Amino acid sequence: MKLKQISIFIENSPGRLYDVTKLLGDAGINLRALSLVDKGEFGILRLLVSDMARTRRIIMEKHFPAQVDDVVVAAITDKAGSLAEVLKMIQDAGLNVVYMYAFNGFTTDKAVMIFRFSDNDRAIEVLQQNDVELLNAETFGMIDT
Repeated sequence: MKLKQISIFIENSPGRLYDVTKLLGDAGINLRALSLVDKGEFGILRLLVSDMARTRRIIMEKHFPAQVDDVVVAAITDKAGSLAEVLKMIQDAGLNVVYMYAFNGFTTDKAVMIFRFSDNDRAIEVLQQNDVELLNAETFGMIDT
């Protein structure tokens, strides 16, 4: 139930985001979800992509600093308070959310949350025990390698 996410560290200057997205687009790689965070001189572009192996190869060839992490993706009811309910489960289990971002594109009644937890495996157990819907790579049209 974990998905591979690539974080690419890009210089915070005009055209750098374009360079990365154009490079991946030209290679036929679809961006399934993304988050961009400003860190002053650089940004962190977190991506779920259609083909992680190809993405890694392309990014390495262009010498972009990057890392691959496991994330957990949950589809929660799109109503006020749903995220707080999920976060309470995580808190009660003694876990921490390292970061998260949202994606919406599958349905109108679900919000898709992408999480990195202090312990992804334990978080998966907690979420499954509480009947939280977890999504896999197939759901996102991702090659899981």
